[in-house]
Amino acid sequence: MKKIVLGALLLASLTACQNEQTYDANGTFEATEVLVSAESMGRILHFTATEGQEVKKGQTMAEIDSTQYCLQRKQLQAQQQAILSSRPDVQKQLSATQEQINKCKTELQRIENMLKDGAATRKQLDDVLAQLRIAESQKEALLSTLNSNTSTINSNAAALQAQMELLSDNIQKCRISSPISGTILAKYSQEGEFTTMGKPLFKVADVDNMYLRAYFTSEQLAHIQLGQEVTVIADFGGDQQKEYKGTVCWIASKSEFTPKGIQTKESRANLVYAVKIAVKNDGLLKIGFAGSVVL
Repeated sequence: MKKIVLGALLLASLTACQNEQTYDANGTFEATEVLVSAESMGRILHFTATEGQEVKKGQTMAEIDSTQYCLQRKQLQAQQQAILSSRPDVQKQLSATQEQINKCKTELQRIENMLKDGAATRKQLDDVLAQLRIAESQKEALLSTLNSNTSTINSNAAALQAQMELLSDNIQKCRISSPISGTILAKYSQEGEFTTMGKPLFKVADVDNMYLRAYFTSEQLAHIQLGQEVTVIADFGGDQQKEYKGTVCWIASKSEFTPKGIQTKESRANLVYAVKIAVKNDGLLKIGFAGSVVL
């Protein structure tokens, strides 16, 4: 009987030794988290985000009251139309002067022909030339004035256009969308509340692509490089574990003291280096879960 019990204990001990696995480093799982804040001030008219909701990049989650911005833009549009309608019709205002110039040129041609036949005097020719020069000078002065007025009006209209584009941007910022595809982790405001610029509205995380932040000693770091494939073991509690393929995507450039609760291969090591290992989530991994690494 004693031999049977002793054999059973020995078998259990050997099985435990075989199941015991040595890890090179431990850490916790994390994800890319984005804190989305309000970019304008006003009352939240609609807020569809709920905690745990899966969202797509660019999906509208909230809308802030933009009535004031819309009214201001409408007012500027009316002002711009009024300014543009006051632009002078250059060709129409120059038509009278141009007609006078054409008349002087016709008269000049007639006087020159008469002068050849001796039917006109030199003074008549000089008088027509003087009238032509005066008409052309008047045209140039009028054209300069009209162009200056048109340029001023266009500048004022462009300034109003810039203000309208600014208001359009403010209106666009009243629509809050998710910057990434992921899951809503937290919601900090509710529909109907008044929000201010910079106030957090919700937090979203890309949980499809997780990272295990593990800590290695300087000796271990010599055997780790970017892009290296490693084995990641997720600890779900108790004896439940699962292996994943991981890729080293970031290595800290500076050492730090071993974080509380993290054990390295050499427990006496004080300074360690943080390493992020990318892991594709199959839906089981959660932020904050414990994990281990086997190089």
